[in-house]
Amino acid sequence: MTFAQRLTRTIFPYDPDMGAEAAALDGLDPVLVPLFTGAAGCSPYLRGLMRKEATWIVPAMDDPEAALAMLLDDLGSVTLDALPDALRQAKRRVALLAGLADLGGVWPLEAVTGALTDFADRAVDVAIKALVAAEIKRGKLPGMTAVDVADAGGMIVLAMGKMGAGELNYSSDIDLICLFDETRFDPDDYHDARAAFIRVTRKMTAILAEVTAEGYVFRTDLRLRPDASSTPVCISTEVAERYYESLGRTWERAAFIKARACAGDIAAGTRFLRTLRPFVWRKHLDFAAIQDAHDMRLRIRDHKGLGGKMTLENHNMKLGRGGIREIEFFTQTRQLIAGGRDETLRERTTKGGLAAIAAADWIPEDTSAKLYDHYVFHREVEHRLQMVNDAQTHSLPKSPEGFARLAAMMGMDTNALRTALRDRLEDVHTTTEGFFAPDAPKAVDASWGTNITARWQTYPALRSDRAEEIFRRILPEILTRLQAAAKPDEALLQFDGFLGGLPAGVQLFALFEANPQLTQLIVDIAATSPALSVYLSRNAGVLDAVLGGAFFDDWPATAALTADLGGVLGAASDYEAQLLAARVWGKEWHFRIGVHYLRGLIDADTAGRQYADLASAVLAAMWPVVVAEFACKHGDQPGRGATILGMGSLGAGRLNAVSDLDLIVIYDAQGVDASDGPRPLSTRPYFARLTQALVTALTAPMAEGRLYEVDMRLRPSGRAGPVATSLEAFETYQMHEAWTWEHLALTRARPIAGDVTLIAQIEQFRRTLLIQKQTAPNLRSDLAEMRAKIAQAKSPDGPWDAKIGAGRLQDAELICQAAALRSGSPARETADQLAAGVAHGWLNAADASAVADAAGLFWRLQAVSRLLTGGPLDPDALGQGGRDLVLREAGFATLDDLAAAIETVAQRADAVITARLAQEGLRDAAN
Repeated sequence: MTFAQRLTRTIFPYDPDMGAEAAALDGLDPVLVPLFTGAAGCSPYLRGLMRKEATWIVPAMDDPEAALAMLLDDLGSVTLDALPDALRQAKRRVALLAGLADLGGVWPLEAVTGALTDFADRAVDVAIKALVAAEIKRGKLPGMTAVDVADAGGMIVLAMGKMGAGELNYSSDIDLICLFDETRFDPDDYHDARAAFIRVTRKMTAILAEVTAEGYVFRTDLRLRPDASSTPVCISTEVAERYYESLGRTWERAAFIKARACAGDIAAGTRFLRTLRPFVWRKHLDFAAIQDAHDMRLRIRDHKGLGGKMTLENHNMKLGRGGIREIEFFTQTRQLIAGGRDETLRERTTKGGLAAIAAADWIPEDTSAKLYDHYVFHREVEHRLQMVNDAQTHSLPKSPEGFARLAAMMGMDTNALRTALRDRLEDVHTTTEGFFAPDAPKAVDASWGTNITARWQTYPALRSDRAEEIFRRILPEILTRLQAAAKPDEALLQFDGFLGGLPAGVQLFALFEANPQLTQLIVDIAATSPALSVYLSRNAGVLDAVLGGAFFDDWPATAALTADLGGVLGAASDYEAQLLAARVWGKEWHFRIGVHYLRGLIDADTAGRQYADLASAVLAAMWPVVVAEFACKHGDQPGRGATILGMGSLGAGRLNAVSDLDLIVIYDAQGVDASDGPRPLSTRPYFARLTQALVTALTAPMAEGRLYEVDMRLRPSGRAGPVATSLEAFETYQMHEAWTWEHLALTRARPIAGDVTLIAQIEQFRRTLLIQKQTAPNLRSDLAEMRAKIAQAKSPDGPWDAKIGAGRLQDAELICQAAALRSGSPARETADQLAAGVAHGWLNAADASAVADAAGLFWRLQAVSRLLTGGPLDPDALGQGGRDLVLREAGFATLDDLAAAIETVAQRADAVITARLAQEGLRDAAN
């Protein structure tokens, strides 16, 4: 079927004016005559265009895409004087071609809106470049020459709204923001340049928008610029950046989802939009955007008088119930919520946005497809309404005749059209309204807990009216879930601590409202783990990870974690941003481990390994970033550089929720005396300062807190030694000067980051050293002295202290390390070290079992206590949920049973350790 044949089809021809038009058909091209009896004939505007542009449209219908491309290209050679009329002629032709292609189904919606947008881009571009050329010729743009016309002398035009998305409707106005790149001018010339660009903007608007005998090009709206009521029509990018950083509002963030540099200096415009990404795309999930969008929808409805019951007559297809704007708001709000974390959601088009949020599992695929189908239908109706008289209208007809005309242009029966309109509008409204409009609060016992809830209004999180409004809506859900806890009053009290610790509430409360399942998680945490609850109140952003889709997936390997963090760091804009990004990333994974442990998805041993994996990944990913930043000032690392050794629990691959990191840094300069950089340093201070840079990167308090506390006292000579040790000095010290406790510490040393050959050499040295030192004659006396010093330095913190005390965790780990040293084993984990001691004959199986029981029980108690309170275990200070978790992890039914087991297990281990050291003393004496 040819282009013309498609255009003649209409099921229900309608036009009361056709009789009056009949006389005009005689002089019309025969190709166009049938169109007057088809869908196009229903539009007086299109009939007029066909008569006026007949000689152009007839050949254009043979290849509409080529005709459009040639039309746009020809505009580039038009002079400024001729440009207004040339643009109006081009507008007529584009409108006619797009209208006919739309009505005939020759082009899909995307091609129609794309053609209209391409013409708008071209019209703006040729206008400002011609005007900038005139300003340069007059000497009004300082320092600019004819060469600068190619990018409009640094003038930028941003297409906003539908134009930015390539979705202009048939009779759209165009929303533009005009800027200029002030860095192209000397500061003394700033005001002259600004004045010139303001003139260009005003003249461009006149060229496009003024109605002349030849018509108009586009109604042009410049009011989306920053603070439009008090700023000129063109401002510098620097002024715009400052505005958005300090005063930008949610509706402006939504507007910039579709923003696109469309004319002038495209490269500068793209750079400007890149600087606004942190403003548009928040780093945390932004559920407060839902309330902002809902409020905006209500204001628009009230302002336009579009509320109340829906009737089809005069219904606004754009702003009314179930209209185009509801689909756009639904899409853009979902994009704003998660687009800061997921760059795949940053789509300008409605089609692309709906597809992206479905692909990311924010909405079902069928919802995305359904909404876009409605969107296409709505837009096609809108186009036909506007085609009738080239009117910027979005309202359905008021009369039966008007509906008959619209039905004919849609190729439908009038009744079928009315049914389709009503069904589609209601479906859009139902689908989107549930997302925006909160449900009515549930009924709840208002008298429960009033002695606590009464003070909530004084908390920082509820200091704003908006926060209070959202919290009032979610409060019944929170109280209902708290009342369902095992000990409701305890849960309420601990939730009170969580709420009181929040610095702000709008974002978090909006998150709870949009995701009720999170409320249960918060209640579980508050009722079980005061420490995790406090952590969450200070780091509420970690809840983003719960909604990210992978929160409950299997734990990744350390290498995968390292690669993931490496990608995050690589995407950060500068060093400070990298440090902040690492903290956000680390906190989310840290929180995940705690929640999994709390929920019983993993046990203490698994949690310990995951905390250690996480710390290792942070060190492995951060080290090259720290090195690169340091090298910018002082040059690359001399020789093979430095290697990070994890010591203590990190080396053993088992950390708890609040562990610090025991580290040693060893370097091998390979004889190089100094670095080679802008500010070179001799080797020793180079690596000392590099090590301090690493410590700072990990420990510096920033807006997102710290990554870890770091302890470097296990380095050679402890606090008296340098923070970074050369390989040669390290080997010499360990071989000839180190104390027994330092050799014991080395049994758990594990290289984490650095040059692979240096890592291998250090590990080989460690293994060789342990073999050579396994016959050390003073092991027993040194161990006995260490036990005595530990006991003297710190007494157990009550009967529940899992770490300190005879036969408890620190004591058990000490004898495990001694077993590894005495057997010359490279094993790092306690179970493996005990097995090495048994295989060597230093321990018998029964003794090893007694120590293993103590190490296991007290590690589980240590891990759970650090998760629950951040400190020693005190069951009396825990709520019922916390006590239940302790019993679950320890494997006992009652606290009395657990207390008895603690005493028994510790005594057995203490007896084994004491006897083993006594036997070691006899062995030393015999030797």
